[in-house]
Amino acid sequence: MISLRRYTLFIALAASILLLGGYFREPIVSQARYRFRSQTPLLAAPGEPPAQPAPTGPFRWDVVPTQYPVAGPLAQLPTGPPQKLPRVQHEFQKDSEDHAKTRKERQAAVRRSFQRCWYAYEEHAWGHDELAPLSGGAKDGFGGWAATLVDNLDTLWIMGMNEDFTKAVEAAVNIDLGVSTTETISVFETTIRHLGGFLSAYDMSGDVRLLEKAKEFGEMLLKAFDTPNRLPITRWKPQKALMGNQEADPVVKWYDAVARITRLFDKQQEKTHLPGMWPVVVNAKVAELTEDTFFSLGAMSDSLYEYFPKMHAMLGGLEPVYKKLYNGSMSTAIKNNLYRPMTPSNEDILMSGNIRATSQELARLDPQGQHLVCFAGGMFALGGKLFNEPAHVEIGKKLTDGCIWAYKTLPLGIMPEVFNMVASDSRVSCEWDEDKWRREVKDRHAEKIDVDEMIKHLRLPKGFTDISDRRYILRPEAIESVFILYRITGEQYLQDAAWDMFVAITNATTTELANAAVSDVTFSAAELAQGTTGGTTQFDSMESFWMAETLK
Repeated sequence: MISLRRYTLFIALAASILLLGGYFREPIVSQARYRFRSQTPLLAAPGEPPAQPAPTGPFRWDVVPTQYPVAGPLAQLPTGPPQKLPRVQHEFQKDSEDHAKTRKERQAAVRRSFQRCWYAYEEHAWGHDELAPLSGGAKDGFGGWAATLVDNLDTLWIMGMNEDFTKAVEAAVNIDLGVSTTETISVFETTIRHLGGFLSAYDMSGDVRLLEKAKEFGEMLLKAFDTPNRLPITRWKPQKALMGNQEADPVVKWYDAVARITRLFDKQQEKTHLPGMWPVVVNAKVAELTEDTFFSLGAMSDSLYEYFPKMHAMLGGLEPVYKKLYNGSMSTAIKNNLYRPMTPSNEDILMSGNIRATSQELARLDPQGQHLVCFAGGMFALGGKLFNEPAHVEIGKKLTDGCIWAYKTLPLGIMPEVFNMVASDSRVSCEWDEDKWRREVKDRHAEKIDVDEMIKHLRLPKGFTDISDRRYILRPEAIESVFILYRITGEQYLQDAAWDMFVAITNATTTELANAAVSDVTFSAAELAQGTTGGTTQFDSMESFWMAETLK
């Protein structure tokens, strides 16, 4: 069970668009409501009969005409019997009595945390995108289409909350896609939170109403691909699409939209400034993916790479392009982006940084770390299993261990959003050099104050040269990779590490209602208790992925 809400072909729509316009996980906040005014062009073209009136009843995106029909035959799903893929999961033995008792106690504690948040959402923000966990208000930054409710349908099912699942489904299938709280919607976020939520819940429950609602969202999202070159508008304005002079296309399939973009990535993979990977910023208007020089596995790129092994598995190994894209990009990332950070105890861990490259020979590493890029441990481990690359499983383990180390090193036991470290010259051995660390801190900040005062002022644990974003926004990526590595290796320390993360997170984020994001994880619990931080560091945000991913 890996990223359950992201399991089907529709999800590749999001994977394909990440580099085609940029990705940053922040809601577009607006409290206004936009009701889409027509499902057909309002005015007929000169010489044409008057446009038909808009249909009555629920808004239907499937009847909105297509402005730029697909030229030529549509790409088809691969056919034939699925290949027998390598086993991914470890062959677990029967639990000992003590271990089973501990596991079930921990599981019950996580379930209680989920229930507490769910019932707070139900009481204070039902039908809205998010609960505001400090004020008790509601937020609608994702169209007002009940993102938290939809995103958590499968989690309700997994946790055995059957009555709550039934109530949530009744509300979810009645979401009106003819009205939005935002003029602009994120195609990526709508795909993973709404479309993925409905599909995963359907896969588990078999309730066909969920599949029908997924189709409604899929029809709407497909309109973002209705452009001259069929590449998507990532920040899409539905009303603008409705007002266009569009022509009907009798048959459109989602797989064609995915395959068209996948072929473009394939064609240009070896033509970038860092062959094998694609830059974070690309030009979708002219279908040019090679111009920029910034390369990362982190924000605005992460999910593109994450879905390569998952798409390979989902298509039964019948479409070879995803293996090619994975092998080519990960070979480049291993050589250029991954680094061993210098730590006081000389831990054998890896982090993934950013590259600025004008060519593969002139690639400069920025030894950054991101909480979001913690997904990479699970990705490498999964890819290693699916593609018979044992070295990738080991790389995935070291990346995951790096995230575990970062959690344990910060005072609250929680990893910050973005930070920098000192990259070792070798991945084989890396001895702690305190003088070098201090020099790196001073050089990075270029301040004229004493370096010890600087370290104290910036609250930098040893090994960190900067913490540029001190937040924790209830992210799932670290625990997700710990989960995947545990399922692949069966190593017990990973379960214990995940439990330590959960305890630290709940200690720092629990509010009277639910759980809130934290603005600064570099303060200690004692400082928070004494009020020396200038007040609580919690802020009024609880994104849907806290329950839909982290707690799941």
